[in-house]
Amino acid sequence: MKKCIVLFVLTLLLITNFKFQPVHANEERKMQDETIYMIMVDRFNNGDVRNDNEANSNDPLAYHGGDFKGVIDKLDYLKEMGFTAIWLTPIFENTEKGYHGYWINDFYKTNDHFGTMEEFKTLVKEAHDRDMKVILDFVVNHVGPNHEWLSDSSKQDWFHEKKPISNWNDPNVVENGWLYDLPDLNQDNPEVRKYLIDAAKWWINETDIDGYRLDTVKHVPKDFWTEFSAAVKSEKDSFFLIGEVWHDNPNVIIGYQDTGIDGFLDFSQNDSLRTAFEKTDQSLGWLFSNNDRNQKTFDRPEKLGQFLDTHDIPRFAHLAINNNQDPVTQVKQGLTFLYTAPGIPIVYYGTENAMDGGNDPDNRRMMEFNSNDDLINYLSKLGKLRQDLSSLTRGNMELLYEEEGMAVFKRTYQAETVVVAINNTSESQKVVLTEGLEKGKELIGLLNGGNFKSDGKQYSIELKSGQSEIYELRNRGGITWIYIAGSIVILFAVSLYVWIKKRKKQNVN
Repeated sequence: MKKCIVLFVLTLLLITNFKFQPVHANEERKMQDETIYMIMVDRFNNGDVRNDNEANSNDPLAYHGGDFKGVIDKLDYLKEMGFTAIWLTPIFENTEKGYHGYWINDFYKTNDHFGTMEEFKTLVKEAHDRDMKVILDFVVNHVGPNHEWLSDSSKQDWFHEKKPISNWNDPNVVENGWLYDLPDLNQDNPEVRKYLIDAAKWWINETDIDGYRLDTVKHVPKDFWTEFSAAVKSEKDSFFLIGEVWHDNPNVIIGYQDTGIDGFLDFSQNDSLRTAFEKTDQSLGWLFSNNDRNQKTFDRPEKLGQFLDTHDIPRFAHLAINNNQDPVTQVKQGLTFLYTAPGIPIVYYGTENAMDGGNDPDNRRMMEFNSNDDLINYLSKLGKLRQDLSSLTRGNMELLYEEEGMAVFKRTYQAETVVVAINNTSESQKVVLTEGLEKGKELIGLLNGGNFKSDGKQYSIELKSGQSEIYELRNRGGITWIYIAGSIVILFAVSLYVWIKKRKKQNVN
C-alpha cells in the first residue's frame, strides 16, 4: 500500500509540474522568435590573458582583453538568461587601437587580440550546441585609418575622394563622404564589390555563422545591398541580415527594405523607449502609435530590432541615474516592454547589471560580472516567458489602457491571449478593464504571481509603482479542474490495482 501511495504522490507532482508546449512548438523557428545579446568582444570577458597584447584596462580607447574564449566561457550564462542568439561586434583584424572592431585591416583574418580562427570556429560550434545563433557585425562602408590600400597605386579607385559628409540630407554625399574621416570604399567599383561580397560569403562557408548585422547601411548604395543580400543568402538559406540605417525617420529606413535586408534596427522606437522609461510619469503613448505605424508601413515589422541602448549611445541606466531614478527599476520597465512588444529584442551587454556609461567610450566599459541577481532573475523570467508564450513573438498587439506611464495591452496568437501591464508612474495604480478581453475568465500572473478574475463584466488590475506583470488569460479555474480530474483518475487506477492484487492473492490462497 505504501508503494501505491508513493506512486500516487509522484504522479500528482508530475501533473502539477506539467508544462504546456508553446503554440508554435511544432512550427518552424523564425527570426522573430530570437532574443539577441549584443557583445563588444574586447569589453566582455577576458578568457585568455595570453592574447592581451599590451591591453590596458585604464585606457578607455585601448584594448581591455576580452576575447573569443571569454565569450565561450559565458555562453551558459547567456543561455540561462534566455538568449537565443549573440551579436558580436566585428572580429576581423583591425588597424592599431581598433578595439571596437570597426577599423578593419584584413577582412579574412581574425583580430589576434580576440583569438585565432580555430577559436572563433569553436565559439560558433559551442553556441550552436546550445541552440544559439551567432550574428557577426560586417562593415563594407570603410576600412581602418591609414590602411595599406591607400598607398597602393593599383587601388586608388577603390576609395571615394576624401571629403567629409557636408550635407546629411543628400544621399550621394552621405554615401560618398568619409564618415569620421575613415577611408570610404567605392562599392561602384566592380573589384571592391567583388572583394566585399566574396569575403562575406567566405565567412559563412568557413565558420557557419547565422547572420550579419550590417553597419552604416545608408552610407552604401542600395544596388550594392541588393547584390550583397542575394549573394550571402545563396550560401545559406536561413541566413539573417539586420541593417543599421541610423535615422529617426522610419521612411528613410523603409527605403532599404526592398534590398534583401531582412530587418532593421528601429531607431525611431528606440528614441521613444528611452524617453518613456528613463523616468517615471511619462506618456507611453508613442510606443503604441509607433508600433501601429510599423505594422502599416514595414513589410516585415516583426523583424525590426528593438533595443534600449547600444555601443553608440549612452547606456539606458545612465539616463535613469541622471534623472535621479533607480536604474534597476527603470531597466526592468524598459525590458518588460522590449520583451513583450513586437520585434526582436536586442540587449546590450551589461544591461542585466544596469551598467552605467555615458557617451562613447564610457558606454563601452569592461563588463561587470558582480551580478545584480534581482535584475538577472527578472530578465531570465522575461526570456522564458517570451519563449513559452507564442503571442509575445507572433501575436497581434492591442492597447487596452494608457495614461501617463500606466499601460495595459494584449498580445493574441491563435487561441492564446497574454495581457501586459506596466506601471511606470510614481504611485500605485488600479485599472478597470471593461472592454477588450473575453468575460468570465481570469488573468494568471506569470512574473510576480497573483490572479485577477472577471466578475462577469470587468477585470481589475492593481500594480505598485515601478511594477510590471504579464498575465495569461485562461478559463476560470481551468487548470485546477485538470489537477482534480487527474488526481481522481490516478486514485481510481491505484485503488483498482490494489483491489486486483488482493483478489489474486486470495485466489492463490
